[in-house]
Amino acid sequence: MHAHAHASHTHAASGRRTFLYALLLTFGFAIIEIIAGVWANSLALLGDAGHMLTDGVAFAVAAFAAWLALKPASARHSYGLGRAEVMAALLNTLFMLMIVAAVVLEAVSRLQRPPSVHASVVMLIGAAGIVVNLGIYLVLRRGETSLNMRAALLHVLGDLLGSLAALVSGVVIFFSGWLYIDPLLSLFIAALILVSSLRLLRDASRVLLEGVPPGLDLAEIGRGMAGVVGVRSVHDLHVWSLSSREVSLSAHVVIADMRTWQDVLPRIREHLQRRYAITHATLQPEPEVLARVPLKDLGPRP
Repeated sequence: MHAHAHASHTHAASGRRTFLYALLLTFGFAIIEIIAGVWANSLALLGDAGHMLTDGVAFAVAAFAAWLALKPASARHSYGLGRAEVMAALLNTLFMLMIVAAVVLEAVSRLQRPPSVHASVVMLIGAAGIVVNLGIYLVLRRGETSLNMRAALLHVLGDLLGSLAALVSGVVIFFSGWLYIDPLLSLFIAALILVSSLRLLRDASRVLLEGVPPGLDLAEIGRGMAGVVGVRSVHDLHVWSLSSREVSLSAHVVIADMRTWQDVLPRIREHLQRRYAITHATLQPEPEVLARVPLKDLGPRP
């Protein structure tokens, strides 16, 4: 248990450093885009700079959540603050949905009246943006996998696609003068980000609502536990996520002889860890005779 907690602490600390690196790169390139956008009178570059600044704020929130996740359990928060990362993922996802709405509104406006674009500057900054965002993506990918990290990667993916769209639209406008390519590509990218955002929103909501983690089947887990030698049946089984990395389980385990519980318990724990990677299990043993008695008959008689 101590080794598991130490590993989680190390992962969280590494994740915090990763978010800080991404934050510096994002804000640095956003400043470059603002300067280039003003110089070239390009609304596209200024809009992408705003997107990058928004992502910088998202990384700051993610870094703060990773720091909170390092806090140990306390009397007020007996499970610790691991879910701060999940809440940050939820907040960043909602942030991303707002960005998608803004991109769609701007794209519709540009389809009605496409503005002139300095194609050469857009191509240059778009190519630089691909390199910078790819670097940020690789930095984040080296960190641990969590909902918080997935939300951050989603932001970077949006920036990477935005830079690619800027490059493609710059090339098309430079060689053909067709201004509609910019808003059309923006709508396509907004649709891709929307799908990913809704998927991440679903996963974060499942953790906060203490739903069964994806990939785990409650009935199958119950049957597997009931198949352990010495176990008669399992009831009141609950499986949920403490955070995006930790899965918890609680259950009542009916056994024939309470004297065998010291042998049955490690077998169940070993089965859960080996088969489902569940390391945090709270199990309550019950004698088989007691399990057969209806609950209404267990209270005091008048």
